[in-house]
Amino acid sequence: MNGTSEVSMGAAAACLGVAAWLLGGGCAGARRTRLLLAGGGAVGSGPPGWARVLREWACIRGRLGAEWWSLAAGLVLAVLGASVLPVAAGAAGVPLLRRVRRAAVERRAQERRREAVIALCGALAGEVRAGRQPGEALLPAARDSGGLGDLQATVLAAARFGGDVPDALAAAARQPGAEGLRGLAACWRVAVDQGAGLAAGLDRLGAALCAERDQRADLRAQLAGARATAVMLAGLPVVGLALGAALGADPLHILLHTSSGLLCLAVGGALEGLGLWWALRIMRGAEEGTA
Repeated sequence: MNGTSEVSMGAAAACLGVAAWLLGGGCAGARRTRLLLAGGGAVGSGPPGWARVLREWACIRGRLGAEWWSLAAGLVLAVLGASVLPVAAGAAGVPLLRRVRRAAVERRAQERRREAVIALCGALAGEVRAGRQPGEALLPAARDSGGLGDLQATVLAAARFGGDVPDALAAAARQPGAEGLRGLAACWRVAVDQGAGLAAGLDRLGAALCAERDQRADLRAQLAGARATAVMLAGLPVVGLALGAALGADPLHILLHTSSGLLCLAVGGALEGLGLWWALRIMRGAEEGTA
């Protein structure tokens, strides 16, 4: 029992250390600086009650990404189960969850670029129909579309200073989500070299890109149920542990302090992770097949 109590005390001390690190440092200094610059109030003063708690909580969320909750959950389980294994598992989950979060951020950025390309085609077609030359029309159309970031700056520089706009569009199309700019570059080159109507080509290109977007959205909606089912099934073991604890058993002790429990935990965790990865990989492959 002495060893178990020492492990529990060590895990509790680790939790307190993490909490102290979260609540101290930059957040407290930033709060004091804001108070001093705001009107000469006392450094220790601040909004009473829940307002102060919410400010501290916002400060903590600003410093940490969502992946660090894996380590926090590991610390809580380490205290409840009197074992350091949950801490190690939570620490191992931080880089994995960070990778998942960054992939989600990149997917959202790709969607914004796709929407910006569609908006660029529509705005440029409208400017050309209004009587402007393609190079002159590209400047306000690109500003109105937005969402292209550095790609927009490159294309605008080529249009403003007499560069090769189709080559600039083709180079910008290498960015994930901006593949539609290749079609815009082709329409531009045909319109300049052969005198074809640029607005008509942009209309057809915009319609094709919109159709692809709608197809992706429809497929994503169809796969939402399967993805939710996979995630729900992945969370059933946690529900089972909670039910076991509610019935008076001690599942954490069995899993973390017995040889058979450790074997079941290792095999079950490996199968759980493999099944979730495989299901999500299948759905991600189906989505990428329509891109």
